[in-house]
Amino acid sequence: MNIHESAEDYLEQILMLLEQKGYARSTDIAIGLNVTKPSVSVAMKKLRENKYITMAEDGLISLTDKGYAIARRIYDRHKALTKYLVQLGVPEEIAREDACKIEHDLSEESYAAICGQIRKD
Repeated sequence: MNIHESAEDYLEQILMLLEQKGYARSTDIAIGLNVTKPSVSVAMKKLRENKYITMAEDGLISLTDKGYAIARRIYDRHKALTKYLVQLGVPEEIAREDACKIEHDLSEESYAAICGQIRKD
């Protein structure tokens, strides 16, 4: 799965909204990612064309299996990295921001080692 970081961020945000609210709308995505509604529209069009999402007539956005797999991977990484950084003493807000920067580029080996360390604590 080769996908751009920004697309991963959009998919992750959709998953977060689905888990938190039970639905995802473009407006909520714009707020969550602090981007403009037109930017969300362009991104949703690309994600739809690549079959990562579907959009209902009422504007509700759903993840396809393909989109869900990417979103779950990134969101799980985000949560684990945030937890790890907090355990190291980083304030939670900073840990969340830093996790967002790290989650896309971290190797599988480093991620596995971090997860192993989290389980020990």
